[in-house]
Amino acid sequence: MTRRYRVTVIGGGIVGASVLYHLARRGLTDAVLVERDVLTAGSTWHAAAGFHAVNDDPRVSALQGSTVELYRQVEAESGVPVGLKVTGGITIAGTPQRWEGLRAARSIHDSLGIEASLLTPDEIHDLCPLVDVTNVVGGLYDPHEGCADPHGITHAFVTAARGRGAASMLHTRVTGMRRTPSGDWLVETDQGEIECEHVVNAAGLWARRVSRMVGVDLPLVPMQHHYLLTEDIDLLTSRDGMMPAVVDLEGFSYLQQEHHGLILGVYETNPRHWHVDGAPWDFGMELIPPEVDRIAPELGVAFSRYPSLADVGIRRWVNGALTVTPDGNPLVGPLPGRAGQWVANGCMAGFSQAGAIGSTLADWIVDGEPSTDVLGLDVARFGEYANDDAYLCAMTGQFYARRFVMTYPNEELPAARPLVTSPSHDEYIDRHARFTCIWGLETPAYFAPGEAFVEELTHRRSNAHDCVAAEVKAVRTAAGMLDTSMYARYEVSGTGAEAWLDHLLAGTTPRTGRMRLSPALDQRGRLVGDFSVARLADDRFWIVGSYPMQRIHLRWFADRAPASGVELTNISDEWMGFAVSGPRSRAIIQRLVDDDVSDAGLSFFGCRPTTVAGIDAVIARVSFTGELGFEITVPRSRHRELFVHLQRVGQGDGLALCGLRASESLRLEKSYGVWSAEFTPTSTPVSCGLDRFVDLAKPEFIGRDAVLAERDIPPRQRLVTLAVDAADADAIGFEPVWCGTRRVGVVTSGAYGHTVGRSLAMAYVDADAIDSGEPMSVDVVGDRCPAELLDRPAYDPTGARLRSTAPGQGG
Repeated sequence: MTRRYRVTVIGGGIVGASVLYHLARRGLTDAVLVERDVLTAGSTWHAAAGFHAVNDDPRVSALQGSTVELYRQVEAESGVPVGLKVTGGITIAGTPQRWEGLRAARSIHDSLGIEASLLTPDEIHDLCPLVDVTNVVGGLYDPHEGCADPHGITHAFVTAARGRGAASMLHTRVTGMRRTPSGDWLVETDQGEIECEHVVNAAGLWARRVSRMVGVDLPLVPMQHHYLLTEDIDLLTSRDGMMPAVVDLEGFSYLQQEHHGLILGVYETNPRHWHVDGAPWDFGMELIPPEVDRIAPELGVAFSRYPSLADVGIRRWVNGALTVTPDGNPLVGPLPGRAGQWVANGCMAGFSQAGAIGSTLADWIVDGEPSTDVLGLDVARFGEYANDDAYLCAMTGQFYARRFVMTYPNEELPAARPLVTSPSHDEYIDRHARFTCIWGLETPAYFAPGEAFVEELTHRRSNAHDCVAAEVKAVRTAAGMLDTSMYARYEVSGTGAEAWLDHLLAGTTPRTGRMRLSPALDQRGRLVGDFSVARLADDRFWIVGSYPMQRIHLRWFADRAPASGVELTNISDEWMGFAVSGPRSRAIIQRLVDDDVSDAGLSFFGCRPTTVAGIDAVIARVSFTGELGFEITVPRSRHRELFVHLQRVGQGDGLALCGLRASESLRLEKSYGVWSAEFTPTSTPVSCGLDRFVDLAKPEFIGRDAVLAERDIPPRQRLVTLAVDAADADAIGFEPVWCGTRRVGVVTSGAYGHTVGRSLAMAYVDADAIDSGEPMSVDVVGDRCPAELLDRPAYDPTGARLRSTAPGQGG
């Protein structure tokens, strides 16, 4: 017998249950949850079930903030007790560096509207007498942390969903999936077939096995995780109320009260994976034999921090499996290339995240697009490289082992690196490059003065500050050279290319030989991407965008591609090059090309195919530094050759190699925004200043109606640049902006402006605060610093140098 539903949710853990509930809550009740065993089988049943708003990714923290209220609502609706206990939570810092990190984290909490406060050691002991505060510097307190009953909350979600009309099928194992001629999915189970429009893979420990049924792999793996449950403790037996949960950053451990005993969990530094391909089908309500010796070092530190543990027995050891992704965040959203297949997996902190994941995915399925910024969760945020088992194990092991380890803003983590390198990588090594990793690609961050140079880890300006300053100075006074391999490039060609791009993008389609900046919008008028569009021939275009957004943008393009007349090709790994900018850049480039690159021969935003040093290339007169500049793109096989030629002809003009940190400083001096910082899926063209690139004269493009509807409505917030009076540190993003005691905005990115000699930050700030003229301030590493609102870019506000109209530019 074949059953018919609109949505099939595979997996009866906390996440699958939340997805079913939120679908029903949105009115999509023609949905069924399919579970191979009983509800909670897998990771959910044995979870410690703590919840908190804190996450290393502030965007995910914002999503987690509504957990407590959601659990209360579901309990009331379902009538099923969820065991909700809001105890508060303390994160302990035992070193000055960690304390500095907690102070910075508290500021980010402020910017997200998450209540938190800093505690002294005595205040920590008053709240939690079990903690030995010897050597404790301080703590961060979140009053909304707590725990729930795994069985109760999962059953409450499903009961509430069934009450709204959704269905569930237990003891039903999915054995396969295939497409129907109509484009729907046929889900094969041991209890019959289910035909549906959408399938949600919420299979948890079995997620990789389920995704492979449709020919797709997922970047997540099961890992072992230990906690112990103690016998009753006298102090807790006699205490009124619940003790706050505690995270000890030095001990890699967490502690929470369970009745009159304690749960002590550890994230050991030598973690172990478990069934990398997915749990066996017959695994369900079992545990893994504990490996106490392996976690002994962390246990030793924990028993020192909580001396009472030495006097109480251990009631139970739990070693259960949970799923981990390379960055620790869940995988959510539509699978690229598999229309109708959705994912909700990798929830390491399931009881903090399940509610937000269910709500987000339900909105996405019902509305066709997510309701908020989910870039940190999107299943397409990883490339195919992330499905390699060696990469997966290295990255997930690193994340797990560093679960409670503070990462500095300038820290580069080593796992699975180098994975992908540009053809000129060895040249950079020879010149003492220090690298950062962008979507698997090693990219120079800055160039050190020598091989022995070691950058100090700090929340403040490091000893690499002068290295970056020298690179910035070279660009402003002579010329700098930046590898652009970390740009995404797509070729669009065919007889229908122009018409399709006119529909797809909000900007004006350029004429042949010209470039345009063009935002892409969703139907609500929110940003999908910010692109440069180059027209190389009447029916041939290049679109240049964010490198880490490749799979997300390709999915968006493909979902809107016409049946014929347009060919879309991702050429990001086939074509790459360099940006050369600065007053001497034209003279350097002219030595390698026969074409005229004077202002008359190649004006600002001009582009064309050409040859550079005998290499087939595309040259464009653009710059992201605010100086006269050019971008040269060549086939991958000629990249290193071009590097050598540029270094040879540029030596006499002071051509310097530059990294991404210099690029950050240069672009902030010009108030240039970038994707994922200033430009996000919650931005509108007006709020972020891209409205000048929207062509409302076009009769039709995606998002046009929404832009028109909001055209005369002033945005609540606007993107601005601030000069911050900070002595030895800079904002990095997500710090709050203040007018007196009123929080009026949030920083999107920051860096030191080496040319102007000021610390700069871009931020979204409330429009009324901007117009009020009141003094502003910004939190930098926990310190509130005065800030000046700039009404124009800090450097060359007229743009004369960029357009090569200032004297002395050229060659």
